[in-house]
Amino acid sequence: MARLVMKFGGTSMADLERIRRSSALVASEVSRGHQVAVVVSAMAGKTNELVTWTDGACRPSGEGGYDGEYSDDEYDVVVASGEQVTSGLMAMTLRSMGVKALSMMGWQVPILTSDIHAKARINDIPPDNILMAFSQGQVVIIPGFQGVTEGGRLTTLGRGGSDTSAVAVAAAIEAERCDIYTDVDGVYTTDPRIESKARRLKKIAFEEMLEMASLGAKVLQTRSVELAMAKRVRVRVLSSFVEPEALNVPEDQLGTLVCDEDEIVEKHIVSGVAFSRDEAKITLLGLPNRIGVSAAIFGKLSAAHINVDMIVQSEAKDGEYANQLFTVGRRDAASAMELMRQAQDELGFSELRLDEGVSKVSIVGVGMRSHTGVAETMFRALSEKGINIQVISTSEIKVSVLIDEAYTELAVRALHAAYGLDRIDS
Repeated sequence: MARLVMKFGGTSMADLERIRRSSALVASEVSRGHQVAVVVSAMAGKTNELVTWTDGACRPSGEGGYDGEYSDDEYDVVVASGEQVTSGLMAMTLRSMGVKALSMMGWQVPILTSDIHAKARINDIPPDNILMAFSQGQVVIIPGFQGVTEGGRLTTLGRGGSDTSAVAVAAAIEAERCDIYTDVDGVYTTDPRIESKARRLKKIAFEEMLEMASLGAKVLQTRSVELAMAKRVRVRVLSSFVEPEALNVPEDQLGTLVCDEDEIVEKHIVSGVAFSRDEAKITLLGLPNRIGVSAAIFGKLSAAHINVDMIVQSEAKDGEYANQLFTVGRRDAASAMELMRQAQDELGFSELRLDEGVSKVSIVGVGMRSHTGVAETMFRALSEKGINIQVISTSEIKVSVLIDEAYTELAVRALHAAYGLDRIDS
């Protein structure tokens, strides 16, 4: 008898009909003899509505948005309620199907977290209460995205936290697998909306999935992949619109299995092409080339909680000066520019530039570790399409380039073809 965690996102819980469909999938796994814990998101759009309500309560005039300035703990109480509703509804639906089910709130599990409200991190999940329910033949329904502090206050994990909740529960109960049900049927070699020849991957290594999630692929939330890799929790991504009888097939025949690299017999040199349009390039020209100047720049950005991605520095004017550029998310661009302007006299640069018309395109694959010429293939494919590379960033299993945003889709299609991803056997 295997233990499974099944997680259903907002689209899978959007209304009573969707909840019935998701409940049928749970019932199917129970009928196969599995012990099942279910983690659910709020109905699609509900969390946004709840956040809007907190905005109105904090700013009766309706001006501005919630920025954490007011009662973070009460904000958590409000926005966590969406998952509480869907937990109860799924438990009731399963009972109507003849399946023993019990909803268990974050404080009842308990999912113990830090006390940083609205963006808490999970510290521990004692498994005893879930395992006790299993011993009584119950399916346990747990609201995602929420936990409780040691002092008993409700917390939330931040947007996308339900995936993290599911993986954490799976690790706590030593589940065989954590199944993430969503509105896509797996992880693809790239976005099928851009490249119609994109193929579903049967398996993808933790490291590859983490890179793709951080580079713009939105199938799984980055924190959940980090946790899955750290705890070695096997995760399967599959569609909530699959029929219950389809769950009888071998696990790698349905959806995409995110697993240890050792489980993948034949590794692809490149497994996927990811992209992100949420990029802004900031350039500092005429920066004095002296010790400590980079530390000063990025120390200011770090103190303002601005995440920096790509960084390039080049010498200019016989080495006395340098030009430095870095990228940030577009929503942080204005703040980063203002910080740099305020520090211009201190840093000593002569000119500051902002370019928000850029995007990042990346190739990812564990096979890069043992193959040469991977980057050359990428650069040649882009060159043949007349696409100029502005910045290059690499890791052991990734190469990213910054390009003009207008060429994003062309670059994705060119790279997908260059590495033969349309020929991957799905």
